[in-house]
Amino acid sequence: MSDAAQPTAAEVRAAAEAVKVALDRHLAAVEHRTGEDDPAVSEAFNALAVAAEVYDERLYNRYDEVTPFEIPDPDDSLPPYNGPEEPNALSVLIRRDYAVVEPQRLLAQAQRIADADGDDDDSGAVVGSSVHAALGVLFGEYEPDEIASRHKEFGLEEGDSTLWVAAADDLPEPGEWLSAPFDQADPQQVVCRFDVSAVFDEDDLDQDLDDLEEQDA
Repeated sequence: MSDAAQPTAAEVRAAAEAVKVALDRHLAAVEHRTGEDDPAVSEAFNALAVAAEVYDERLYNRYDEVTPFEIPDPDDSLPPYNGPEEPNALSVLIRRDYAVVEPQRLLAQAQRIADADGDDDDSGAVVGSSVHAALGVLFGEYEPDEIASRHKEFGLEEGDSTLWVAAADDLPEPGEWLSAPFDQADPQQVVCRFDVSAVFDEDDLDQDLDDLEEQDA
């Protein structure tokens, strides 16, 4: 890296200060958490991860030094592969998280689907004001990939997602795993995985650090 591209000493110092701020906020969020899935704790965790990543990167680029902080690499979270050398079959396991940020939009979209599919005047009762029913209508109508590409249209906000490709010697018998589809997932048979998370979004690192510094000002 050229000298012109290196961060300044002041930028490294600012990144270190941002880590301190993020640490305090994370501790405060944990101390005042309202439950296991408190979004404030999750947000503070992500902010701390971003700040630590930026500091580590700037410290290394400026001084060729590293920190003990590390964002886990998805590949490091898998055990050594112990599946067939030449797989004859594979399983694709997908998890996508969404937050329902606009329930009224979700209900309206699901109602339109129900109205289009309904043959009588009672079709509106299929959805009503139930988000649970709306999700059933939505995922019954569209493929998961289409929902992923149109999630904002349905009042959803993307969270983390992961895709695992697991190898096997043979396909299971029809219906064999339908009662417990994820219980047989063996990490040692995963050939590759692909994760999407704001924690790993390097494009937003500098912007998130700037936001932290502005909040502290």
